[in-house]
Amino acid sequence: MNKQRQIEILSKLISIRSVNDHEAEVADYIASLFEPYKDKGVQIERVTYAPGRDSLVVTIGKGDRILGFSGHEDVVDPGDLEAWDSDPFKAVIKDGKLYGRGATDMKSGLAAVIIAMLDMLENDAVPGKIKLFATVGEETGEYGAAQLTKEGYVDGVDGMMIAEPGDSMGEVGFTSKGIVDYIVTSIGKGAHSSQPEKGINAIDHLIDFANEVKPVMAKFDKVDPVLGKLTHVQSLFNGGEQINSVPAKAVIKGNIRTIPEYPNKVIFDALEGLVNKLNKKSGYDLSIAYSFPEEAMPGDANSPFIKLIKKVHDEMFDKPLVASGQSGASDGSEFLHAKGDFSIALLGPGNDTSHQSNEYVDVDVYHQSVDFYKQLAQEFFNQ
Repeated sequence: MNKQRQIEILSKLISIRSVNDHEAEVADYIASLFEPYKDKGVQIERVTYAPGRDSLVVTIGKGDRILGFSGHEDVVDPGDLEAWDSDPFKAVIKDGKLYGRGATDMKSGLAAVIIAMLDMLENDAVPGKIKLFATVGEETGEYGAAQLTKEGYVDGVDGMMIAEPGDSMGEVGFTSKGIVDYIVTSIGKGAHSSQPEKGINAIDHLIDFANEVKPVMAKFDKVDPVLGKLTHVQSLFNGGEQINSVPAKAVIKGNIRTIPEYPNKVIFDALEGLVNKLNKKSGYDLSIAYSFPEEAMPGDANSPFIKLIKKVHDEMFDKPLVASGQSGASDGSEFLHAKGDFSIALLGPGNDTSHQSNEYVDVDVYHQSVDFYKQLAQEFFNQ
């Protein structure tokens, strides 16, 4: 595929306003690119998460081994449009950079793996069975990847390449932190502030939780050699109705970034243990819930898959590939639950402008990434 057509495909993906929704439009477009190759055995499967929100699984080639390529279809909100130099949903090329929402995170990576697969089909050069997993909802909880994993679509893969931004194809992620977002609600009893003895102060009880959870989390003090320590931040606190009333309800939200040494179940047990302890006190009524928790993704920088990626990369790029850990979660946190023994890697053409105004991808790196994914597939099946 010539470079102009590669730009057209990325530009079309950027033009689709899949801001935390409407991924079905992205799935429609991707499906349309593969439809002409159905006579070559291409399988296209739509997996609906919710109305207007479709993940897509595209399978090409045959064989016992399976190479997975993955990218998410959604993007974050562009934010303040005045902070952009151009329309965030219209790709603009300037000084060798293509600008637009999703240019880095991660429609350039998604486009690159799609184009690599299309080139293989066009040239009758599909080296084995390859599956594309285009997912919904990565930015708000990885629930497209979770659905695909739960329903068995990912079972049996032998390697998974997620085309997340990788410092312009210079850094491959092989392990990442997990996420536990917790919400603790305190229920009290409203009363006039002049007669507080008639009420139960929900804020007071929630403050007890806020103070006591810190030393509980501090006990998780192991240090991962790549990812570092578990982190905990109390990030939101809301309570009360008005200044002259005893607050009847208060809510605190916290964010924990976990490491493989501490599975999420261990964290859940610690948090729920504290809630249960406080609820034994008179008048306390605390409850806890979680918002799309993600396990930390373990990995090995010396696994055969990562070694292969580094070999292919270093044959094609001037600077050697750096293997690193990722502080943020990705669809890999869900894919790791699929049946099978396989490595997951994160490497794509994007850079550190994710979620920012004037997000961009380097055009030359984008084109190079297409060639990289094709060569990776060829060498993966030659092993």
